[in-house]
Amino acid sequence: MQIAAVRSLAISPAQLTDAYVSAEVALSLNDNKSQIYVKEGKEWVPTEVLAEHDKAITSIDWAPNSNRIVTASQDRNAYVWSQSPDPLTGRMVWKPTLVLLRINRAATFVRWSPNEDKFAVASGARAIAVCSFDPENNWWVARQLKKPIQSTVLSVDWHPNNVLLAAGSADMKARVLSAYIKDVDKRPAPTVWGEKLPFNTVCGEYASPAGGWVHAVSFSPSGDTLAFASHDSSISVVYPGGPIIRSIRISTLPFVTLTWTSEDSIVAAGHDCQPVVFSGSEAGWAFVGSLDDTSSGGGRPTAKAGSVGRLNSSAFNTFRNADTRGHTGGGEVSADTELLTVHQNTITSVRAFEWGPGGTVSRVSTSGVDGKLVIWNAVPVGVAGITGRLAGTRV
Repeated sequence: MQIAAVRSLAISPAQLTDAYVSAEVALSLNDNKSQIYVKEGKEWVPTEVLAEHDKAITSIDWAPNSNRIVTASQDRNAYVWSQSPDPLTGRMVWKPTLVLLRINRAATFVRWSPNEDKFAVASGARAIAVCSFDPENNWWVARQLKKPIQSTVLSVDWHPNNVLLAAGSADMKARVLSAYIKDVDKRPAPTVWGEKLPFNTVCGEYASPAGGWVHAVSFSPSGDTLAFASHDSSISVVYPGGPIIRSIRISTLPFVTLTWTSEDSIVAAGHDCQPVVFSGSEAGWAFVGSLDDTSSGGGRPTAKAGSVGRLNSSAFNTFRNADTRGHTGGGEVSADTELLTVHQNTITSVRAFEWGPGGTVSRVSTSGVDGKLVIWNAVPVGVAGITGRLAGTRV
C-alpha cells in the first residue's frame, strides 16, 4: 500500500463529519463545533472554530463556488456560514446565519444543491427541509417534503437538474422527490423521472430488497440512474425507464455510504472499514475489488479479495474458531486486534474528491468513526479487478 502522506488531526475514537474545498477541510469531531483546517505544505493547520450549535453536528457540506458552509445538528437547526471581513482587523472570518428548519427531531444529513441556491436537510421528523434564500426578507426559508415518508430520513442526494432529490430513510424505502421551488428554479426539462414536477411530487419509490434501512442514496453523474445502499447488506441500482432494479447482495457487513465515480462505477463503504468498487450497467452489476490494498500488511495474514476488514481481525478469527471448530483455548492466540485495513472502524462518508478527464472521478475521500480522513485513487475499472490504491492524505 502506497501512502503519499500521513497526518493525524483527530484523536481516535472520534467520528468525523467532513466537507472540503481545494486545500481546506471542515471537520466536526462528534461534538457541537466545526473546525476549519488549511493545508500548508505537508501540514494541516487549524484556522477557525465554528461554534453556534447546542448539540452534536451530524452533517456538514461546503458549497465550493459560493464558498458557503452549511451545518446541521441534533439541536434541530442549521447554520449557513459565509465569510466576511472583521470590522476591527479586516481579516476574513466565518459568520453564521441561523436557519429555522421547523422540525421537532434531530437533523441527520445536509447537502447543497448543484446550483448552490438551496440545500436539503434530512431529519428524524419524517421530513426533509428544503431551504432557499429569501432576498426580500434576508433570511433562509424552509419548505418541507413530508409525504409519503414514514420514518427518519438518513440521507439525501441532488439530481444534476437542481430540482429532483433522492432520499433514503429508515422506513426501508428510497425515493425520488421533486424539490421544485417556483421563485428559485427554472422550469426543469423532462427527465427519465418525469415531466411535470411540482413540489413534493413522488417520482419513484423503491424498497430495500430484504427490508433494511436505506442508509445512502446517490444519483449517477447523468442523473438517469439511482443507487442506494441498505442495511440488509445490499446495493440496488435503479433504471427508472422499466423500471429495472439490479440488486447486489454481499456477504459483508452493510454499507452506509456510496458515491458514483462514473456512469458504470460505484464506490461504497461502511461497517467493513474499507471502500470497495462495483461496476456494471443495465444488464447487471458485480463486485470488482477493494481500494484498500490489504495484501501489503507486512507479516500479518492478508485479506482475501472481497473480504471485509472487520471480519479479518485476530479477535474475530478466535471467536469464529471457537464457534465452528470448538477451539476454546490452547495454542497460540494473537492479542493483535488491529484490522488489516487503513480505517479501523466504520466508514461513514465517501465523497468524490477530484475529477479527471471526461468528468470521471479520479480520487475519493473517506472518513469514519476512527477519526481518519483518507484520500484514495479511484482509477477507471480494469479487467484485472482492483480499481485503485491509497493515494493521498490520512487525517
